[in-house]
Amino acid sequence: MARNSDHQSEGLVTTVPLMGIHHIKFAVTDLDRSLHFYEAFLGAKRIAEADHRRAYNGSLYAYILEVPGLGCALELRLNPEQAKKHRRFDPLTIAVKDRLALEAWDNLLTEKNIRHSPIITAVQGWLIEDPDQNRVRLYTLEAHGPELKPDEANEWLKN
Repeated sequence: MARNSDHQSEGLVTTVPLMGIHHIKFAVTDLDRSLHFYEAFLGAKRIAEADHRRAYNGSLYAYILEVPGLGCALELRLNPEQAKKHRRFDPLTIAVKDRLALEAWDNLLTEKNIRHSPIITAVQGWLIEDPDQNRVRLYTLEAHGPELKPDEANEWLKN
């Protein structure tokens, strides 16, 4: 078997390049409540013409959102049973530049009265988490040194 060295990585051969993340999907218990949260939290905008409806009865089952800076769409999929199973799981971690940017997010969320964690010392940087069933983290690209240990006892990090 011939290998193309331009597409070789640790013994794996890829013949078709990936184009990035198309969209992220969260199971939610209430479409409108989740939409409101992501509008307030991340400045998301609903793309109404992309709403998902069942062909057989026209019922709405998903919103597609544009989130500034995310780089892909966010789908809110109505699936209460799955949303309950994902509670306290963190499928998405969004990068912010540094601790100063994270402090600005902390201030903004506090001003908007959006419940969130305090700034938490993580393994490599600092983070803030949301309180919803889908945990969304804001994590700094700036790393701290080994002198700071992760806040493993922090209530926001417990499963």
